[in-house]
Amino acid sequence: MIGDVVGRPGRLAVSALLPDLRRSQNIDFVVCNGENAAGGRGLTSGTAGELFAAGVDVITSGNHIWNQREVIPYLDSEPRVLRPLNYPPGVPGRGHTIYKDVLVVNLLGRVFLGNFDDPFRLADQLLESLPLRPACLLIDFHAEATSEKVLAGWYFDGRASAVFGTHTHVPTCDARLLPGGTAHVSDVGMVGPRDSVLGVKPERVRAFLTTLMPARFDLAEGPVAFNSVLVDVDESSGRAVAVQRLDRVVDVEKTHGRRADE
Repeated sequence: MIGDVVGRPGRLAVSALLPDLRRSQNIDFVVCNGENAAGGRGLTSGTAGELFAAGVDVITSGNHIWNQREVIPYLDSEPRVLRPLNYPPGVPGRGHTIYKDVLVVNLLGRVFLGNFDDPFRLADQLLESLPLRPACLLIDFHAEATSEKVLAGWYFDGRASAVFGTHTHVPTCDARLLPGGTAHVSDVGMVGPRDSVLGVKPERVRAFLTTLMPARFDLAEGPVAFNSVLVDVDESSGRAVAVQRLDRVVDVEKTHGRRADE
C-alpha cells in the first residue's frame, strides 16, 4: 500500500521506485491512494494512467476525489479507481472493486472530516452482500483521527487481510499484526516532497496559519519521501502473516533531469 501521492513529485517517485520494488520485494499487488496526484488536489484520468503504468493495480481516494471535474465520468468507466464507499447513493464511481482476485474497499472516516455515512455499517453491508468474496481483502480507511483509524483495525480484525490508514500524509510507526490476522497501520504516509508541510512549501503554510489570509499551496521541491507498507498475506486463508514499513527517499529531479514541478 502506497501512501497519498502528492502531485507530479509523487507521481515521478512512484515511477522511479515502484517497478524495482515490485521485482526486488516479490510484490503481487499494489494499492495506491491517488486523491492528491493531480497538482496536489484531486485525480485525473491522465495522472491515474501514470500510476497504472508504473505498476499500481488499484487507486483509492478520499475527500479530495471531486477536486478535478474531469475525473467524474472516469470514475464510472475505470473500475480500478475508487471513491469512498460511504458517499451518498447515486454519486459517480464505486467504493469497492475485485481485481486479480483481491477485494479492495475504500472507506472515509467522519471525525473532523464531515457528515458522511457510517463507514463501518456500509462496509458490513457490502461484505454481507457479496456472494463470492476473495480471501484477500484490503481496506483503505481514509481518515483524520488516529483513534478512528485504530478502531478500524480492530473492527475489521479477522475479516480483512489489511486495514491501511491514509489521509494525514504523516507516516506512523505502529504497523503490526492484530490477533485475528489483520495487518494494520494508522497512517501509511505520503509520496511527496520530504522538506515540506504535507507536500506544500512551508512558507506557504506558515503564511496561511499565521495570518489566516488565503495563500496558494504550492508544492515543495527537493527529495521526495516514498512511504508505503508491505504486507504478506496467506493466499488460502486471507490472513496477514507479516507487515513492515517500506520507506524510501528519491531525488526525482536527478532521476528525471528536470524539476519535479515543471
